[in-house]
Amino acid sequence: MATSLYSTHCRSLATSSSSSASFQPSPFSSNLAYLQRVTFSHRFLASKVSLKSQPPSYKIPVHTQQQEGAVAASVTPVENGTSHKQLNAELLSVKSPKEYVVEDGFEKDENESTVSITVVGASGDLAKKKIFPALFALYYEDCLPKHFTIFGYARSKMTDAELRNMVSRTLTCRIDKRENCNEKMEQFLKRCFYHSGQYDSQENFAVLDKKLKEQEGGRTSNRLFYLSIPPNIFIDAVKCASLSASSGNGWTRVIVEKPFGRDSESSAALTKSLKQYLTEDQIFRIDHYLGKELVENLSVLRFSNLIFEPLWSRQYIRNVQLIFSEDFGTEGRGGYFDHYGIIRDIMQNHLLQILALFAMETPVSLDAEDIRNEKVKVLRSMRPLQLEDVVIGQYKSHTRGGVTYPAYVDDKTVPVGSLTPTFAAAALFIDNARWDGVPFLMKAGKALHSKGAEIRVQFRHVPGNLYNRNFGADLDRATNELVIRVQPDEAIYLKINNKVPGLGMKLDRSNLNLHYAARYSKEIPDAYERLLLDAIEGERRLFIRSDELDAAWSLFTPVLKELEEKKIIPEYYPYGSRGPVGAHYLAARYNVRWGDLGSDIDR
Repeated sequence: MATSLYSTHCRSLATSSSSSASFQPSPFSSNLAYLQRVTFSHRFLASKVSLKSQPPSYKIPVHTQQQEGAVAASVTPVENGTSHKQLNAELLSVKSPKEYVVEDGFEKDENESTVSITVVGASGDLAKKKIFPALFALYYEDCLPKHFTIFGYARSKMTDAELRNMVSRTLTCRIDKRENCNEKMEQFLKRCFYHSGQYDSQENFAVLDKKLKEQEGGRTSNRLFYLSIPPNIFIDAVKCASLSASSGNGWTRVIVEKPFGRDSESSAALTKSLKQYLTEDQIFRIDHYLGKELVENLSVLRFSNLIFEPLWSRQYIRNVQLIFSEDFGTEGRGGYFDHYGIIRDIMQNHLLQILALFAMETPVSLDAEDIRNEKVKVLRSMRPLQLEDVVIGQYKSHTRGGVTYPAYVDDKTVPVGSLTPTFAAAALFIDNARWDGVPFLMKAGKALHSKGAEIRVQFRHVPGNLYNRNFGADLDRATNELVIRVQPDEAIYLKINNKVPGLGMKLDRSNLNLHYAARYSKEIPDAYERLLLDAIEGERRLFIRSDELDAAWSLFTPVLKELEEKKIIPEYYPYGSRGPVGAHYLAARYNVRWGDLGSDIDR
């Protein structure tokens, strides 16, 4: 049974170190929420404050004032003779536009806050398959606040009962299969409501605002909008929510799904339009790969283990590989995919964000801005991608085992003769002291032989290795390799050389393996659970800042334009294969062999 060093069952909604920024004045939130740094919640309130260590000659009243979204506290000494009861009363009193009172460790009902979560585009696949199940998982784990409401908003005509029926079909008791969670499901569904409206109608959003207020019951209202809609209607929805449905006395935040534009220009235009109605701190650009357990573990693995940090540089690392593969094609979603392609869909966001986390310098702290500052430095140190360092491919029809698999262009939603790549491999470089000369190889594709995502760190050969003769001419067999398998079947393992037991000197390549399913009994949370909880708490570490977005697009925009202007024909590869041969030539140019082509010992 795994033991836990830290209690991480559910993080406090009241202790986010970076959430105060969401309370800054903006067109989206007319009033400021007065409790940020000092919040006493009945679920997360610490045990009673002890004043036994205070000198009897002082009392310390805490006066609060609303200033740029934070609570400022001033401490003033007063006369002797104050009782402990009086001290307790004044320490736990917080003055605000509405008196916020804590009695016996609990808030008074009339002053409690509530969180209203509106899923814009509630009838879509993402909402049904990911967002609602993630919210239920958070509720099941007691990670949502006492008072919360979930509203679905979409153009489809639907009643509250019909929404609940739709949502109930996607909820499962996967968290703890030993318990019957039907009661929890019923309680959760009672918190779910629906409002039908147009995404560009201020009147429809005004009616939504009225319904939200009815559920909020006069409490301090905090509102989270999740835009699960196509990017071409982002601005309309944000404008209407801003003018008609923002919180009047709490925070308002908006989660924006990728894609964030198609290139530098369209991304900048989208950001500019969003900022007409939102401050940067209200925009939560979600990349669900950053919520994956193994991606979040990257910084823990590196910065809390002495054996790795000294090796994390060009001196010991020969190359880094970021690999993403799917064993299925577009399957009817080709119309959407064809507008973006695999580079925009996977490389420019998922893989590049992982690269930045992997390669960044040690941040000053774990504060969101400190981490994001270091990621931006990495992105700005990278060379813009060159056409000669890119290989693109597109899957073609293939028959295997008597089954014929369609080509990409066989998808009826894909334009005839499309040259959009469904596969891409690229070599990127970071021009700084730590990583100078180290190739970072990316590979992403659809309709490949397997499904997975992993980071592979191949170390340099041992200088003057005494055992080279035991490996023959293939020195790569003797190379140490650290593999972080993001999905599926999460694991971290290190390949080492080992002597096979016996009288001879036969060497074997073995894995030091941390297999999550074997080590930890608790199921790994879905990425959307972590990211939704972060957004509610105001934690921005795993969300993308606008300057990160600008730096990321600046790397890929030139080569994307060149590919499209020159109408580069992709290399065709059979459905279910390992991808285009050109990817192997690209790796060989930098003396690299793709790590996912090895033996099954990796899995």
